[in-house]
Amino acid sequence: MLIDPTDRAATVPAAAESPALTMRGAIRSAWQEPAVRVTVLAVVAIVLAAFYLFFNVPGSLAFALKIRGMSILAMVVVAIAVGCSTVVFHTITQNRILTPSIMGFDAFYMLISTLVVFFFGSLVFLTASPLTLWSLQVAVMTAFSVALFTWMFGGKRRSIHLMLLVGIVLGVFFRSFTEWMQRMLDPLDYQVLTDTMFATLTRPNPALLTFTALLVAAGVIVLIPLLRTLDVLTLGEPAAVGLGVNHKRVVMTLFTVVSVMIAASTALVGPILFFGLIVANLAYSYAGSFRHVWTLPAAALLGVVCLLGGQIVLEQVLGFSGTLSMVIEFAGGLFFLYLVLRKGAR
Repeated sequence: MLIDPTDRAATVPAAAESPALTMRGAIRSAWQEPAVRVTVLAVVAIVLAAFYLFFNVPGSLAFALKIRGMSILAMVVVAIAVGCSTVVFHTITQNRILTPSIMGFDAFYMLISTLVVFFFGSLVFLTASPLTLWSLQVAVMTAFSVALFTWMFGGKRRSIHLMLLVGIVLGVFFRSFTEWMQRMLDPLDYQVLTDTMFATLTRPNPALLTFTALLVAAGVIVLIPLLRTLDVLTLGEPAAVGLGVNHKRVVMTLFTVVSVMIAASTALVGPILFFGLIVANLAYSYAGSFRHVWTLPAAALLGVVCLLGGQIVLEQVLGFSGTLSMVIEFAGGLFFLYLVLRKGAR
């Protein structure tokens, strides 16, 4: 049998394919699986946690590890709360630019702190029980958001966009009222209040961290049975109702969970306005799937990686020249502008 020498397919057997190309194709194929991507992200988070925990430990090893361990736990709790709640909020509102903070959580946090200092003085604010202040902030922020949502969405209006507009307007009003009170404070009182304006992820109060972790864990437990329902909600309200979802009841439940998780994390460490926006939108691209069983863990793990990585750079490279929350707000603001311009260009 004569073989045409120009026929390369005939002269090179299929079995002689390069093992390197085969391995590369297998890796590429495996990387398309969301489970593999989330697993890799979890490994990165564990490595960063171990590095932060054990590298360049000053002073007593046990004491330093205890402090850093509490900081890592606080970052994990905040990442889970903010990441998961932002993804759920995007699903409810059908908008990936909005965040739960748009409802005025940060404004309420500062308003409550300002009211305490304004009427009772900085001494009462500093000496008051941290658990009392935390409980007050969580209760007020949760009550406000749930009441607003019930009023705007539970009646005949049922307009999420109108609810968001009212939330934005009220947030601006609370910020203006807070600034007005702050202008009349004593300089020393204002200095004490200024320290609460920026999120603090290191050295959290152990009792507050415990209660926050319990609330966040309860929120996650509520979300787990609703993962498939969340996938259906991404199709929109008409399609979800047509598929048998009790849209009003489910959305009100989800919004209550989001309110509790965001309020608890904000009361624990302070306001982080754009953090959820960053990790949620990165999770959508990274997970490679619309299913919430992958996007929720991806958002939480990306939050852990961002917080731990940022804290490591801040401590080991920049020598504490700044705060992590300031870096997050700066990067988040730029990322928000990018999303707005990209959406507007479409």
